[in-house]
Amino acid sequence: MSLGTQTAASDGAEYLLTAARFELMPFDSFDDEIDQLPDGASIAITTSPKLGIERTIERTEEAAAAGYEVIPHIAARYIEGPEQLEEIARRLTEAGVTDIFVPGGDKEEPVGEFESAYDLLVALDDLEYEFEDVGITGYPEGHDFLSEETLAEAMDKKAPYATYIVTQLCYDPETILEWIEDLRARGIDLPVEIGIPGVMNYQKLLKISRKVGVGDSVKFLRKTTGIFGFVKELVGSRGRYKPDDLIDGLAPYVDDDTYKIRGIHVYTFNQTDDLERWRQNRLS
Repeated sequence: MSLGTQTAASDGAEYLLTAARFELMPFDSFDDEIDQLPDGASIAITTSPKLGIERTIERTEEAAAAGYEVIPHIAARYIEGPEQLEEIARRLTEAGVTDIFVPGGDKEEPVGEFESAYDLLVALDDLEYEFEDVGITGYPEGHDFLSEETLAEAMDKKAPYATYIVTQLCYDPETILEWIEDLRARGIDLPVEIGIPGVMNYQKLLKISRKVGVGDSVKFLRKTTGIFGFVKELVGSRGRYKPDDLIDGLAPYVDDDTYKIRGIHVYTFNQTDDLERWRQNRLS
């Protein structure tokens, strides 16, 4: 690797770590978790199947008032209809929110008429309230219940309403980069915020990964030098996964206009203490 390439990779890693967005779940631990993060940090707040969309909006209003840049998940299948959507948009606008993320949501049956992210995006477009940025979901490793063809069709429909894409959890930088290349080949030029895991116990992370349908990434996490390599890494890391390989693998492509890497979206799973220590150590 040339000195110039090394410098570019180092600068890329610093950018990713500095501009990181932290995803939090709106649970009881929310206040403690957000306190571990830098003042004014970018915080994405999920929609909980148990707590519903109202808790997400409440947490968003609280975090925005405390000076954080907040990006709420406005999950389509959790919203009853146009009237509730308009009320949500009003409250978010009054709270100063300028960026929202619109997933379909993992609820088996929608609570109202919005069955997909596309349905909600179309409805949002008809409202008087506007947001500067609107994110949509991308799946570098596909989806457990949707075919690649269905995912591609959905992306083509959603893209005109969005300003960026957030990827599902993935451990392999090559898989992510190849997926972005496929997007570009299909004419989708949106910037990409790359979803990465935070710092956490290996076994817990593997369990979460299986639950959210991350297939090949689990194999990637295990493969290193086979099962012995996995055990060696597990012991050497004191049982904690750290996303160093992901950061280092993505860093050289940060300034590449083909990939348009907007930043990283860290799935913290409300484990921010260890994550922030790791991030600060990397930056220093």
